[in-house]
Amino acid sequence: MAPLELSRRELLAAFLGSAVAAQACRRPEASGAPVPGALVDRAVQSGHRLRAGGPLPRAAEAERVDVLVVGAGIAGLSAAWRLAGAGVTDFRVLELDAKAGGTARSGRSAVSAYPWGAHYLPAPLESSGPVVRLLRELGAVVGEDARGRPEYAEALRVQEPEERLFYRGSWYEGLYLRAGASPEDLRQLARFEARMARFAAARDAKGRRAFTVPVGACSDDAEWTQLDRLSMAAWLAQEGFTSPRLRWLVDYACRDDYGAEAAFTSAWAGIWYFAARQDGESQQSGAEGFLTWPEGNGHLVAALRAAAGAQRVRTGVLVHTVEPEGEGWRVHGLEGDTPRAWHARQVVFAGPRYVAQHVVAPWRAERPAWADAFAYSPWVVANLHLHRKPAGRGFPLAWDNVLYESRSLGYVVATHQRLQAVDVGPTVLTWYLPLSGEDVKGERARMLSAGYAEYERLVMADLAVAHPGVREDAERLEVMRWGHAMVRPRVGFLWGGAREAAGRSLSAGAGPSLHFAHSDLGGLALFEEAQWHGVRAAEAALAGLGRAPSGSSWL
Repeated sequence: MAPLELSRRELLAAFLGSAVAAQACRRPEASGAPVPGALVDRAVQSGHRLRAGGPLPRAAEAERVDVLVVGAGIAGLSAAWRLAGAGVTDFRVLELDAKAGGTARSGRSAVSAYPWGAHYLPAPLESSGPVVRLLRELGAVVGEDARGRPEYAEALRVQEPEERLFYRGSWYEGLYLRAGASPEDLRQLARFEARMARFAAARDAKGRRAFTVPVGACSDDAEWTQLDRLSMAAWLAQEGFTSPRLRWLVDYACRDDYGAEAAFTSAWAGIWYFAARQDGESQQSGAEGFLTWPEGNGHLVAALRAAAGAQRVRTGVLVHTVEPEGEGWRVHGLEGDTPRAWHARQVVFAGPRYVAQHVVAPWRAERPAWADAFAYSPWVVANLHLHRKPAGRGFPLAWDNVLYESRSLGYVVATHQRLQAVDVGPTVLTWYLPLSGEDVKGERARMLSAGYAEYERLVMADLAVAHPGVREDAERLEVMRWGHAMVRPRVGFLWGGAREAAGRSLSAGAGPSLHFAHSDLGGLALFEEAQWHGVRAAEAALAGLGRAPSGSSWL
């Protein structure tokens, strides 16, 4: 990949926008001695051997297991969790990376644990389903309210202050910029919120919610799914939502959850963001419904891995072929440079579709029709270690700190959940940058063309606009590039049939025995979707073993 050759201003404008570039270049303190650090990803190497061409080595002998799970992200670990919960012991989980968890993985320093991706879980409104089951196992559910809905441990809720927004020199509370808002801005905000509440309350003739968690439980009536045929930006224009502040909020939401601007996001997905986690009766949505830990969803990764049995999870294994053999599947992989093989009666493939089409032999032989429907947004996540918490003007330091004029999403504070004063002591800031343009391949190439020196300039310049002295307090910066961080719900993708086709089990011998699980099958890169599909695939594998799930389905 050819390195970038840009001036500092050009670099900042290209990644963060012209407003950040102009402000940063007016501040001499934004530049200075580079902060020590490194790129810590394997974005270029990991998995690229699958596309390099030519056969990879194979082992002659295969280890035999009842079930093999390929992939130890949330979907794969949830499948393993379900298998263990049903009493299955003869299974293995194989993971390419050195650590399990995928984009929910985390790191740790002497100061704090911190996330490398997903950093919160919206608290479920319903009392059933796999997410609540897991939270009960963790002791996070402490009771029920008058309507029978779960109540969560206060220590796991996002501590106040929850969110703030930086705009033109000052911090303001919340994510909507109310300072200086016109009466028309506020009227449109109220109308938008009322509209989302109506979407949240909407039911079809079968009683299904129009928008809920997971996507598989949503109504598939055309009244709602037709919203997938236009972009969220087009829907806003169609409905007369012209307020720049409201349009910024909606665009931020799409970039935050989907890694794409509103102009490139399905209107169905955009509305889902605001409607699915409220019931239309109360306003339980937003930060008051968030559960989080210093390490983000890495806490849930550890819980799933422990429940599945850590000894069953093998990392550093590149699975390169899954092919039918007899009444099951033969799986070939490389552990380092050593060929390994397994023969499994049932397989759960819990990797994304862009990997599956290179690994699953029937799809490698004939490229599936759904392949071009799946697109993935690249992201950059950086963890900045500071001697002390950053100072700023206006509303105090919060858990989520958003920069209005930047293309980044700002940062979350890893130490925020310690229940200590937030203005003292060392901390770790986790900074997020989605590359949200329409051309995902071009965005990915641009992301990979930048090295540590460029990302150090980007992160420090972005933060210095809001925190002029931040460079003096910086100890170390580590940067993770996620080439395919999350599936992108483009216009027409969610209800166009590709997800359903890509999720159908394949047979070897008598019946279905290769099952698929990943958040991309839900169309939204969320913990709930990954877990739902992982549990669903595990229950299909249990049925294939002739072992009906004990008790009722966990779904």
